[in-house]
Amino acid sequence: MRFLSLCLCLLLASPLVQADRLKDIGSIAGVRSNQLIGYGLVVGLDGSGDQTSQTPFTVQTFNNMLAQFGITVPPGTRIQMKNVAAVAIHADLPAFSRPGQTIDITVSSIGNAKSLRGGSLLMTPLKGIDGQVYAIAQGNLVVGGFGAEGADGSRITVNVPSVGRIPNGASVERAVASPFNSGDHLTFNLNRPDFTTAKRVVDEINRTFGPDVAQALDGGSIRVRAPIDPNQRVDYLAMVENLRIEQGNAAAKVIINSRTGTIVIGQDVRVQPAAVTHGSLTVTISENAQVSQPDGVLAGGQTVIAPSSQINIDQGDSRMFVFNPGVSLDEIVRAVNQVGAAPGDLMAILEALKQAGALNADLVII
Repeated sequence: MRFLSLCLCLLLASPLVQADRLKDIGSIAGVRSNQLIGYGLVVGLDGSGDQTSQTPFTVQTFNNMLAQFGITVPPGTRIQMKNVAAVAIHADLPAFSRPGQTIDITVSSIGNAKSLRGGSLLMTPLKGIDGQVYAIAQGNLVVGGFGAEGADGSRITVNVPSVGRIPNGASVERAVASPFNSGDHLTFNLNRPDFTTAKRVVDEINRTFGPDVAQALDGGSIRVRAPIDPNQRVDYLAMVENLRIEQGNAAAKVIINSRTGTIVIGQDVRVQPAAVTHGSLTVTISENAQVSQPDGVLAGGQTVIAPSSQINIDQGDSRMFVFNPGVSLDEIVRAVNQVGAAPGDLMAILEALKQAGALNADLVII
């Protein structure tokens, strides 16, 4: 127990350093996934397929498939296929994928099929941006959504039944050329370009592997010298990508979601000396109808309804906020919360500070 207390004290006394692995904050140039896309047919649906009268391309695709098997549909034949749907297939081909490996695919209806549940995708080639076939897809769909419809037209839908996935549904047929084994240098690209982070990466690599091993090309790219031999290069990068790097702080920024009232304030947001007053003006209009009747029964008058409007204006409690030089995020939020202000009040205060040039952060409204 005494040893546990001592360890806890040491942890509390030691500075908290948030260091990330190099592999988590960037990637090697050229080592990336490639997008694939295809078009095919899903069959075996329980009457929830395309309405062929509105999707003629489904019939055309079906006829072309039958022609490949030597079956010719007579001209003018009206085909009704409620168990067939035309779909688009897309997938990501990971880096270093080789023929024979499998990848996951996503299948989406492009017609008016109500659901793909229970369907099977027929063999479909998946092509890259260059028009070459890199994978072949086929298999049974896994659909997370479902729908039900009553005879009176009422229906209910849970999630999206017109989209499904096939785990390991495509087999890789062609490998993508990679520049990984070419040249004596590799370029490491940061996910969030930052000059401070780039300098720390260069310093850490040179400190670990020797001087001039890494050079910063700009705030987002670092050029690293690497062995020519592929086996040695893999071992070398396995050590490089596990280096711990403390990232530089992001630029001061305030993000405001005007629809939900959510406000996110960055760590380094500061304000210059400023005083902001913020109050609310409430206008209330109430209508009270007054009935006016004649004085006597024989007076010959008529009952009249006269409208009566009352307008009340409540200016509310004006709030004055005074910010000293270098006020931090915690102090800004604390000052606004002490007076019970709403997120909309904080939004107005931040916008006023920005317009006055007293806020060092950028306002991003989404």
